[in-house]
Amino acid sequence: MNKTTIGGNKRKALNILAMAGLIVVFMAYMFPFLMVVINSLKQKRDIIKSPFSWLFTIKGLSFDNFVKAFVQMDFLNGFKNSLIVTASATILVTFLAAMLAYYIVRRNNVISRIAFALMVASMIIPFQAIMIPLVSIYGSGLGILNHRITLIFMHTGFSMAMSVFMFHGFIKGNIPMALEEAAYIDGATHTQTFFQVVFPLLKPIISTLVILNALAFWNDYLLPSLVLTDKELLTLPLSTYSFYGTYSADYGTIMAGLLLCVIPILALYIVLQKQIINGVVTGAVK
Repeated sequence: MNKTTIGGNKRKALNILAMAGLIVVFMAYMFPFLMVVINSLKQKRDIIKSPFSWLFTIKGLSFDNFVKAFVQMDFLNGFKNSLIVTASATILVTFLAAMLAYYIVRRNNVISRIAFALMVASMIIPFQAIMIPLVSIYGSGLGILNHRITLIFMHTGFSMAMSVFMFHGFIKGNIPMALEEAAYIDGATHTQTFFQVVFPLLKPIISTLVILNALAFWNDYLLPSLVLTDKELLTLPLSTYSFYGTYSADYGTIMAGLLLCVIPILALYIVLQKQIINGVVTGAVK
């Protein structure tokens, strides 16, 4: 047996071990989600008696939990509110962050550098540190809580720093100045150059930020719980709170409701999966 064969066998063994390790990590990561799916199809007595049992070991499997969750959480109204808030905030933060990042990159002056440094520094401030003053100012001070537009405004503001940071790196490393100079020579204005030349080239990073921001907005519970109190304005995560009683909770219905909340954003991720991977890979390479 030569050295090449020994080295090849060693590499194969290491690859097998690495794959086995990845499978173990993947299963550990997916186990909680798998338990939610399984228990959403069980009756309450089966969940309490044996929450870790598999579907083929129990009787009484049904989709009644999903029907009950759909009605009890007023899914259509919650979906409408979540869709309005998520879509509006995502569109706003995408356009505003792209324009601000473009300005900072191309107008590399003292003001733009200070503004960018402050935005990056703000990313280290936890939301929990400012949520009480925030609610106090917007509630008792301005009296504009319990409005969807207020929640959209807050989502947009809190997401600007990270979005500008990512747009800044992508524009600086991937958008050549020669394209913009050619557009200026052809008579294009700054606005036309940005929207017709630069913005279409931002598609990979836009796809990445859209899914990241939409996922954060859609699943957020804390901020909407501070802003919205009217039942007609509740988003899907807030609607799931209706499943919890004072002394008990219907766990099967809760898990079915959680899955109903996840399905729309999961569909968005599947649609944009290719663009998201391209955007992440492009940013990593640069």
